[in-house]
Amino acid sequence: MKLENPIAVVTGATGFVGSHLVDLLLNKNYNVRVITRKSSSMHWLKDKNIEVFDCGLTSDEGLKKAFIGAEYIYHVAGVVKSKKPEGYFFGNVETTRHLLEAALSAKDKLKRFLVVSSLTASGPSKPDKPVNEEMVCLPITTYGRSKLAEEELARTYMDKLPITICRAPAVFGERDTEILIFFKTFKRGLMTTIGGNDKILSLIHVTDLVNGLYLAATSSVSIGQTYFISSEKFYTWDEVGKVTGNIIGKKPFQINVPHKAVYSIAAVAQFFAMFSSKPATLNIEKAKDITQQAWICDVSKAKKEIGFSQKISLEEGIRRTIEWYTEMKWI
Repeated sequence: MKLENPIAVVTGATGFVGSHLVDLLLNKNYNVRVITRKSSSMHWLKDKNIEVFDCGLTSDEGLKKAFIGAEYIYHVAGVVKSKKPEGYFFGNVETTRHLLEAALSAKDKLKRFLVVSSLTASGPSKPDKPVNEEMVCLPITTYGRSKLAEEELARTYMDKLPITICRAPAVFGERDTEILIFFKTFKRGLMTTIGGNDKILSLIHVTDLVNGLYLAATSSVSIGQTYFISSEKFYTWDEVGKVTGNIIGKKPFQINVPHKAVYSIAAVAQFFAMFSSKPATLNIEKAKDITQQAWICDVSKAKKEIGFSQKISLEEGIRRTIEWYTEMKWI
């Protein structure tokens, strides 16, 4: 007798990471359901063999319908920009509460509820000491605090549901719009660096990230665990710039922006965002993030327990990303 393909539900599927996760699951012959809002852009999901539930993340009845028969729930959706602190906590904590409650109705068949969190929940590290899963979390922004609160909420359901938490660092790759500005300005011959000390960071290509999420969700040992899914190597922006320059074939003029200037620019942008419907891309909280010397994390636990490893080098990842941006005429 032929077994039916497993059902996986993905939130945030219309976005950068979520759409790549949908592609991975389809390639592995999952029946994929996505939870969207009626206003969501379906651009990256167009013509794909998926089932759409446009109930949003707070419709308890709609979520229960989406979860019927589901074996895997990947909660990728979240709020990364908000004009007010309440926006972060509603988008990252309250929506998760609705999902967890709805998942209780499907718990008999559910094999995993995977929560995608962020390195910002842990906070920055020292340049010589990457954070790991055992360290006390010290987030420095409202976004980071909201993601930590999301994790803490998920842990209160671990006695009722098979939950795994994965934290991601900075992510780049095809379809990304956040790091796009770096490549745009680079191609125009400019590279901006922040402050006098060379920043060091963990940086992962989206393909590696979604592979890590899949490994964490399907591992028999990961229930109740938290993992960093990140690059094994750490990078400086100088390294990123050199690799980008080699691929684009251009040596940019470097502009160093002092930390005080970053905060000043952020304050002005945040002020003008008060008169806009959208939050500022650079605000005071984002300035806190980008002026830290180190955002690095240790992936030893994920390597040991779920078999995760970085497959895509910085060079390959940047090359793929630039080629895709160029093909799409984004740069």
